[in-house]
Amino acid sequence: MMLAPMAAFAQKFGHVDVQAIMQSLPELSKVNGELEALGKQYQNELQAMQEEIQRKSDEYEKTRSTMNATKQQETETNIQQLIQKYQQAVQDNQAAFEKAQREKLAPVQEKVFKAIENVGKAGGYVYIMQVGSTPFINPTLSKDVTSEVKAELNKMK
Repeated sequence: MMLAPMAAFAQKFGHVDVQAIMQSLPELSKVNGELEALGKQYQNELQAMQEEIQRKSDEYEKTRSTMNATKQQETETNIQQLIQKYQQAVQDNQAAFEKAQREKLAPVQEKVFKAIENVGKAGGYVYIMQVGSTPFINPTLSKDVTSEVKAELNKMK
């Protein structure tokens, strides 16, 4: 029974800075570049829609006094539909961007998590906790395995 507490102290715990690892990967730079290009594409589409709405609104304001009531109503309805289309495009683009972000980051994250798992198994760790997601990690009772995970990732290439 006296040896049981000693066994508890013999367990190995590690911690890892996943963000630092992710930032050091060339794959992440590629993913970020692709996401930036996609974001710019969506931004350009929305800007073009805004410009069309503004152009039609300005045109309507200039010619409204010469329009009959039916034409005014048609034009207002058309502008309102453009605004609704724009608002829907904002939502659709945001959802599409978030989906693309998840899909593009997933393989990189899986690779990092596999490397952490390999380091954990090879080093006999009970737990490897992620820095930043755990409220407190005592660095004197836990080993920082970030460099080991980076080395494992290099082996996995």
